[in-house]
Amino acid sequence: MKNKFVKQLLLIATVIYFPLQSMAWGTQGHRICGQIASFYLTPKAKKAIDEILGGESIALASNWADFIKSDPNYAYLSPWHYIDFNKQYTYPEMVEFLKTDTATDAYTKMNFLIGELKKKNLALDKQRLYLRMLIHIIEDVHQPMHTAHADDKGGNDFKVNWFSTPTNLHSVWDSQLIDFQQLSFTEYASAIHFCTAAQRAQWQADPISKWLFESNQIAEKLYTEIKPGDTLNYRYNFNHIAIVNQQMLKAGVRLAGVLNALFG
Repeated sequence: MKNKFVKQLLLIATVIYFPLQSMAWGTQGHRICGQIASFYLTPKAKKAIDEILGGESIALASNWADFIKSDPNYAYLSPWHYIDFNKQYTYPEMVEFLKTDTATDAYTKMNFLIGELKKKNLALDKQRLYLRMLIHIIEDVHQPMHTAHADDKGGNDFKVNWFSTPTNLHSVWDSQLIDFQQLSFTEYASAIHFCTAAQRAQWQADPISKWLFESNQIAEKLYTEIKPGDTLNYRYNFNHIAIVNQQMLKAGVRLAGVLNALFG
């Protein structure tokens, strides 16, 4: 009986801990990325995705992976949302690091999901699970604090104030900066999705290692700008909202590129 109780406590702790480490962009941010991706799907990809998701939009499917975190049956998915780096890499160093990466993390699982979704005989329930997770993780890794430091749980333990509200650096980049703009996800996506055909082609040609490198470079810079306990407000928003917007735009465009390659 005692062992059973201990196991239950450990399971509860796991379910509580991992969502804190692996939440990214927040509900609005994920929907914005998904909405942007929908602008750039081929008709063939859109039809295939509609069939897999049962008509659910990419914007709404983007949040599924966060919504099911309280279900112990899906606790194993939590490490899929992020990849930690404990030093700042040059791009060649990161490429070499990723070649040897065998951990359960965003990089290995994106590659796994893409490989599985290429299979023609995959059962519909697996297709739906894997597609929802792929959508979410591609968006996740464009949130810089999802490619940040392990020792502070991706900025979750880096305590700051957002105006007068105690929070942490991860949460500021998840939600506070986006929510501060006071736009619906459809308004926000329409406001920021403008990019040239050349930009889209380049972003979609970039390998996953480039996505992670870009996000990590931003995260490393964010750590140098402030210290724990600082109060972030209008000036922080002014200095960083363009980066947030660019990262969500890249996430949406790159997500569309992956989906078009898989289903288009």
